[in-house]
Amino acid sequence: MGIIRRIRLWGTLVLASMLLVACALQISHSTDTAIPARPADGLRVATHNAHYIILSKETGAWSVADWNERAPAMDAAFKAVDADIIAYQEMESFSGGDSDDVNLARSYLADRNPDYSIAAIGDWREFPSTQPIFYRSARLHLLDQGWFFFSDTPDVIYSRTFNGSWPAFASWAEFQDRQSGKRLAVMNLHFEYKNASNRLQSAALVVDRTAPLAARNDAVILLGDLNAVAGSETMEILEAAGYRFAPVDGATYHMNRGVNLFGAIDHIATIGAVQPIDAPVIVQQKFAGDWPSDHYPVLMDLRLAP
Repeated sequence: MGIIRRIRLWGTLVLASMLLVACALQISHSTDTAIPARPADGLRVATHNAHYIILSKETGAWSVADWNERAPAMDAAFKAVDADIIAYQEMESFSGGDSDDVNLARSYLADRNPDYSIAAIGDWREFPSTQPIFYRSARLHLLDQGWFFFSDTPDVIYSRTFNGSWPAFASWAEFQDRQSGKRLAVMNLHFEYKNASNRLQSAALVVDRTAPLAARNDAVILLGDLNAVAGSETMEILEAAGYRFAPVDGATYHMNRGVNLFGAIDHIATIGAVQPIDAPVIVQQKFAGDWPSDHYPVLMDLRLAP
C-alpha cells in the first residue's frame, strides 16, 4: 500500500473515531427533562447566560439584528422557566466601554414581564449592571444589593481580574421572602473562562465575601456561569467552605447550535437555611423557534429551611 493511501486511510479512521466520540458525548450530555410544575411551597431559582449584544455590529452572530431575531426566544424562555429569581450573566449591549445606558435584553424582558422587578442594577458609573437578578415582586422584597470584582482590588469598579484579563464580577442581592418572612442572599457569579488561576482565586474570594452570611446560617444561593465542571478545583474550593452543589446532569453550554459536548458549567449551590426540593433541570430546547443564547437556562426548586 502506498504511503498516500495509508495517510488517507489513517485520516479516515481518525475522523471516524472523532465523530463517534462526538456522538457519544452528544448523547451523554443531552437531556429531555421537561420543566416541572412549581411547588406551592417552593422557591424557584434559575441562572442563564444571555450572551452579550454588540451594538456596533448590524448583522451576524450576536449583532443587533441577531438579537432582534432571538429576543422572542429569550422572553419565551423566561416565561417558561417561571422562576421567582433568575440571575443573568452577560446581559450586556456592548458599545466599546463600560456604559450601560443601552441594555436591549434587560429592557426587553422588563417591558414584557411587569410582575418582576430587577435587583443588582444601578447607575453603571457606580454599579455594574450587566448581571441583573430578576425577581418576582409579589414573592420577594429587596433589602440590599451590591457587587465585587474578581480582582486584587475587588471594590474598584471594572477592575481587571487577578491576571489582568477582562473584568469579571459577582453581583448580589438580599431579599425577604414575603411568604415566610425569612431572609436570603443571592450571589450571581460569572467566572473568567480562559484562566484557571483566575477561577480559583475568584472562588476563594466568593468564600471570603459570603463567610459572614454562612456563619449566621443565613440562606445563601449561588447562581451562575462558573466556567468549571463538577469535580474541578474551582468547585472544590466552594464545596470545602460548605457550599452544596446540586448535580447538574448534562450540558449547559451548547455553542448556540444545540451541540452538547461538555458537562455543565452553569451551576446552582446553596449554604445555610435552604434545602433543595428536586434536582436542577437544564432546559435544553429552543423557544419560539430559536436559541435564546449559547447557554441553556438551569432551574431548581428550593425550600427555605426553619
